Amino acid sequence: MWALRLSTTAGFGTRRAVHSSSRYLRCIYQTAFTTSPLIAPFTSSALDICPPPQAVKTKVDVILNGVGDKDTVEDVKRVLEMANRASLRRVTLHTDFLTPPVLKESMLALEKIADIKMVSQGGYPEAERCRLSVGHPDVLTSDPDIVAALSISGNFGFETCSHGDFLGAILGTGIVRDKLGDIILQGENGAQVLVVPELVDILVSSLDKVRNVSVTCKKIPLLALEYQPPRTKSLKTVEASQRLDAIASAGFKISRSKMADLISNGDVRVNWCTVTKSNTTLKPGDLISVSGKGRVKVGEINSTRKGKFAVELIRFL
Repeated sequence: MWALRLSTTAGFGTRRAVHSSSRYLRCIYQTAFTTSPLIAPFTSSALDICPPPQAVKTKVDVILNGVGDKDTVEDVKRVLEMANRASLRRVTLHTDFLTPPVLKESMLALEKIADIKMVSQGGYPEAERCRLSVGHPDVLTSDPDIVAALSISGNFGFETCSHGDFLGAILGTGIVRDKLGDIILQGENGAQVLVVPELVDILVSSLDKVRNVSVTCKKIPLLALEYQPPRTKSLKTVEASQRLDAIASAGFKISRSKMADLISNGDVRVNWCTVTKSNTTLKPGDLISVSGKGRVKVGEINSTRKGKFAVELIRFL
């Protein structure tokens, strides 16, 4: 009976015949093993006898071993399993809003899988929290409508509310964090938020106050989002190496020893992942975040005649 259950959950296809008179249950499938992109093909000897659990090594396990940020492994695993279901059923499935580290690792993992297409959406180009749609390329042919925008307005001229104030008010309605995307502060005009479409009506009817300010909440088109691209400042530095402590100290204009302390204390992230080693090597495109000090992006890195590195840095103001 174990072999029969395994053939059902593995999802390789419709069982053509089961020879109950045989000493072992024989499992023959109509579909090729390659139609299940996340599961490694059985060996030829396993075509006659369904293998024990330890013999079924999935590609999911192999891919998860390569995940850089180990804190995201369980979330990435769920995304991969969802992608497998979407591919087998020829449907499109969607995640909730993912944090930047989980989104990054999930997209890197999905790139290693055949017959899977993915679309990331956060409501606007620079969104940090995004939803991921996955499906077979024949099915996922356009961007799904899976992100909605809301405007929260009130008299914020006398009481300025922070990101945390708006987040707390929204979560106070009973909505979990995963259903909520970015919150774009609008100063005296309140804020605009991104949510899953199915919760729009709940927020419109139940959100009536942020801290001590009475508010109204209404749905707006994504094109109506008043998002201002971040202001940046470019600078250049010449360093003896591409070490994190050297480049980050130049980007944030603090001493290298103080930067090393921040790194060892866990206050520094590279591409949203906490880094605790000062000798971590940076590359173009890396985003450095320091708690309470903002973000710096690494631009071009060129070697100088003296064997040093000319690094372009972009500081977010």
